Amino acid sequence: MLIEDRSTTPDYPPQSPRRWPKRLLVGGLVTLVLAAVAAFVVSAFALSGSSIEPDGSSLGKVSTDSFGGEVSSVSATAVKSGKDVPVELVDDRIVPTKKLHAGMEIKVEANVKRPSMIGFLAGSTKTVSQTVTMPAAKLEQKWLIVKSGKSPRLTFDQPVSEVAYGPSGEMVHRKLDPPRTSVTLGKQPSAGQMPVKWAMTNEKLGKTKTVTWFPATGTPIVAANPTAGATISASTPLELTFSKPVKKIFGSEDPKLSPEVPGKWKTKNRHTVVFTPSGFGAPLAAEMKVELPEKLGIVQSDGSTKEATTVGWEVPAGSEMRLQQLLAGLGYLPWKFDGEVVAKTPEAQIAAATTEVPKGHFSPRWGNMPSGLKELWTPGEENVLVKGALMSFEERNGFEVDGLAGPVVWEALMKATIAGEVKPEDGAANGYTYVWVNKTEPETVNVWHNGKMIMSEAPANTGIPGAETEDGTFPVYLRYEETTMSGENPDGSHYSDPGIMWVSYFNGGDALHQFDRASYGSPQSLGCVEMPGEEAEAIWPYTPIGTPVTINPA
Repeated sequence: MLIEDRSTTPDYPPQSPRRWPKRLLVGGLVTLVLAAVAAFVVSAFALSGSSIEPDGSSLGKVSTDSFGGEVSSVSATAVKSGKDVPVELVDDRIVPTKKLHAGMEIKVEANVKRPSMIGFLAGSTKTVSQTVTMPAAKLEQKWLIVKSGKSPRLTFDQPVSEVAYGPSGEMVHRKLDPPRTSVTLGKQPSAGQMPVKWAMTNEKLGKTKTVTWFPATGTPIVAANPTAGATISASTPLELTFSKPVKKIFGSEDPKLSPEVPGKWKTKNRHTVVFTPSGFGAPLAAEMKVELPEKLGIVQSDGSTKEATTVGWEVPAGSEMRLQQLLAGLGYLPWKFDGEVVAKTPEAQIAAATTEVPKGHFSPRWGNMPSGLKELWTPGEENVLVKGALMSFEERNGFEVDGLAGPVVWEALMKATIAGEVKPEDGAANGYTYVWVNKTEPETVNVWHNGKMIMSEAPANTGIPGAETEDGTFPVYLRYEETTMSGENPDGSHYSDPGIMWVSYFNGGDALHQFDRASYGSPQSLGCVEMPGEEAEAIWPYTPIGTPVTINPA
């Protein structure tokens, strides 16, 4: 029996196990490595940022991520001026090494050095910048109500590290550590005003502000700057601060100044108004007043209050030296002034009259000036020649003739100077005349005008004993072509002489005039200087108002 063998070889041989190509395996590994590197680079870039963040205690804080690197340098520049601002890095903060001004804009920069790997890929350094503004603390109230026994207290919207208060040049400086938002001014009068300054950390003291405080009373109070009663210049702005809002005091009207002054009122804030003069400003040698609608408490220089319906200040006269310079420049004195030139503007003339008196010297306008006239002159000091010159100016400009430089006269002199209105020299009534009388017998009259002798040793009579002609120099103040002269004789009887010609009064009842006598050259009058008609008539045109007349002793 045949047995079938079923162990024969199959039709298809069995397959071997499957294998990956070697190069494909290597490629896969490279891809994984590159992916890991890419992930690292992406992560590193994401964590390599740097920035400057706001920081209340510095100009900014430099912030860096994990791969951001380290700060290698910092710098700062003032935006407005472009100048470098010295800074240093302290605990990642950019700190100025000197004090800066509040409100100052500053551009800060930081250079950051990256790690080597990130530096190779993205650059070794990175610069970040930020513009910051120095903070400015604000004073919350500049007018304060202070309870009895309490001190004025300053309150700020941000902490300050330094305050200064008091008069200019005498300010009290206080350092505050830690910084505060509130500080007192110490013991002060019940009412007053005070300049104050303050600064935050790393800042210089700011601009001066004025704080005003009032006692807690029922009466409205006003504090003036300058203080009521103070001496001010013609151009000084006048500031009034009230304990109540200005509108509750004046309504919709501006305060009224007396005398009227060119200028403008402006509301500074709800409690304060300011008047700024223009042109020539306040009149020199005048008392300025602001009229109040009701009786208020006026803060005095010692801090006390005084109830009144006006607030006043004193405006001083201009300097005597400048007065003489103006009169000389306008031809009212026998001297000319050579010195610094003053601009022909109201502001410059006011300054020259008060605070910036020009330097220079006086010299005679004519070479043959009488010795007696020279002796009467004292630059910079009051003297009779200045009085006479003022009287001449007043008479020619229609003012009251008193020889005093009041507010109206000062302004008129400055206006005439600006306009170049010089006194003419032609004619007997113009130019400059000097008269002197010698009481040594034979008594005579002498007249000098514009460098020429008009009359020399003309015969004259002066006063008898008991009615002597007073020695000295006096300016002519009143004139008549013809008048009646009357008075009292030494024995008590009265006289009245009509028809007296060519009369020029110079001292009380004493005058230069015509009077008929049998002789001349000796004391015969009742104090006047008598002359023959011809001489009196010749002299009279040369003795206008203000002409100085000297009576020399025997």
